Amino acid sequence: MSCQVFVFLQGKALKEIHAILTETLEGHAPSYATVKNWVAQLKHGDFSTCDAPRPGRPKTVTIPDIIDQIHKLILDDGQILAKSIAEQLGISPERVGSTIHEDLDMRKLSAKWVLKCLKADQKHQRCQSPEQLLEFFWHDPNDFLSQLVTMDETWLYHYDPETKQQSIEWRHSSSSRPAPKNS
Repeated sequence: MSCQVFVFLQGKALKEIHAILTETLEGHAPSYATVKNWVAQLKHGDFSTCDAPRPGRPKTVTIPDIIDQIHKLILDDGQILAKSIAEQLGISPERVGSTIHEDLDMRKLSAKWVLKCLKADQKHQRCQSPEQLLEFFWHDPNDFLSQLVTMDETWLYHYDPETKQQSIEWRHSSSSRPAPKNS
C-alpha cells in the first residue's frame, strides 16, 4: 500500500496529507495539486496505485528486435535515410532517429575530399595537364597566353567528384570518417 493511501485511510484531510508527504519526502514530495487529484480518486474508491492504461499506440518500437533491424539496415547500406528505415519498419522517423543516436550510438559522417585518395589514372591526368601547358609555353612563349581559352573561374574536373551529401554514411561514434569514393 502506498503512503498516500495509508494516510488517506487514517481519515486525514487534504492539507494534512500534503503536509505529511512534504515532511516525509522533503524535496521529492508531490505538489499540492497532485495530492488533491489522488485524494479525489481515493474518495471515489479508486485505490489502484498503478498507472492506468492510456489510449494510443503502445510503445513497442524500441524493443531489441527493432533496434537490431535498424542496425542491420544501416550496416547493409550506410547511406540509408531514416525516412526509408521508418517506411520499411512501419515506425516514425523520429523514433528511428532516436534509436540510431541513443541506442546504437551512431551519427552521420561525410568523407573529406583528400588528394592522396585519387586513383592512379586521376593522378596521372593531374600531372599531364600542366605538362601540356608547359609544352605550349616552350613552343611559343610570346603567343602562349593568346592560345589559352578562358571564360570564367569554373573548376574543371577530369572526373565527377562525389558531393558531400552523397558521401554521408551512418557510422558508430568511435568510427573514423568514410573514405571518399573517387570515380
